Amino acid sequence: MFKNTPAFSGFSVDDIQKAKDFYGKTLGLEFIEPMGQLELHLAGGGKVFVYGKPNHVPATYTALNFMVADVEKAVDELTAKGVKFEIYDHPQMKTDEKGIMRGNGPTIAWFKDPAGNYLSVLQSEEH
Repeated sequence: MFKNTPAFSGFSVDDIQKAKDFYGKTLGLEFIEPMGQLELHLAGGGKVFVYGKPNHVPATYTALNFMVADVEKAVDELTAKGVKFEIYDHPQMKTDEKGIMRGNGPTIAWFKDPAGNYLSVLQSEEH
């Protein structure tokens, strides 16, 4: 039914201005502002709708994954911009001191946007 139907994903934030600064300035994404919200433009033509919600509850899952050629480099660059990476020490999910998980699936590091939604940088073999 939807095989040829365009689609997009979306998630909420508690402050559109903070989201605009974070996604635009910190992460360097291009966006437009339909109806006072954000439409993020991703590489490859993807779009994500970020909308303000007064009773926002942060996503408990990874809302957006950024495929990068080198996770360590991406983590270093984002850390220099003030982004804090999550540190995990669970039996199935351990990160190093930078917040990078290696050797248990793809190399990946998680961080949060200003609204508390989880995002990641994920090493891509294709880059």
